Amino acid sequence: MNFIKGVFHEMKMTTWPTWKENRRDTTTVIITSIIFAVYFALCDWAITAILEKFVFLANPASCS
Repeated sequence: MNFIKGVFHEMKMTTWPTWKENRRDTTTVIITSIIFAVYFALCDWAITAILEKFVFLANPASCS
């Protein structure tokens, strides 16, 4: 029981972010995630395109 009381005591001493800070931080995480997703998608597309060109050059009979 002392553990639970200690947890509640510590939780009361915690400084929680305001709604404005929470919204700002959440927006930052979402935008950063979208930027990285687009970046990695473009890298994946470019690498795939390059590799397909090399495979086509190495085996021209498979182009039909």
